[in-house]
Amino acid sequence: MSENRLEIVPAQKRIGRVEGVFSALGEGFETKAVDALTLTYEGIPGDRHSGLVRVSNSREPWYEKGTRMRNEQQLSMLSQEELSAIASDLKIDDLRAQWIGGNILFSGIPSFSQLPPRTILMFEGGVSVRVDGDRGPCKIAGRALADQFEAREDLVFAFPKIAKYRRGLVGWVEVPGVIEPGEVVTARIWEQCIYPG
Repeated sequence: MSENRLEIVPAQKRIGRVEGVFSALGEGFETKAVDALTLTYEGIPGDRHSGLVRVSNSREPWYEKGTRMRNEQQLSMLSQEELSAIASDLKIDDLRAQWIGGNILFSGIPSFSQLPPRTILMFEGGVSVRVDGDRGPCKIAGRALADQFEAREDLVFAFPKIAKYRRGLVGWVEVPGVIEPGEVVTARIWEQCIYPG
């Protein structure tokens, strides 16, 4: 294929802000607000998603369940704007990042969940997080949300449908350090050559 037939999206940068940081230090799905996140190459020490490796699950049906694999899901990252839009579509008053297992809540980056793989989120304090890809919504998050709203059992199944392509991103620590609320973050998006199929 000749180069002039390729669809190329130029490299770009987007600036956002950290609105909150959260950690899951217990066995539960929900996270809790913390003053700061200290990140190592394994993610958040003590968090249920930390580690250089993880075991495969139903999202990787091409591997035998329980296969040890690289942990590209050390962090779950969400957008305040997307959560507000999902809440509006679900007709609920609020949708908090910690209810659905978020670790970092951002604002100001448009179409946050569509940031492509390889994007680097560079925090003003020196941390860098590499985006693996979007977080597919699931019934576990739907159940956690339904538990917050009495008489809204429908949220278990409604959330995965409504939140699709707006559920945030997963990523891994590229440069460790500390992230605090209020930090400015730069999303460095690589030049993309759209795969023609």
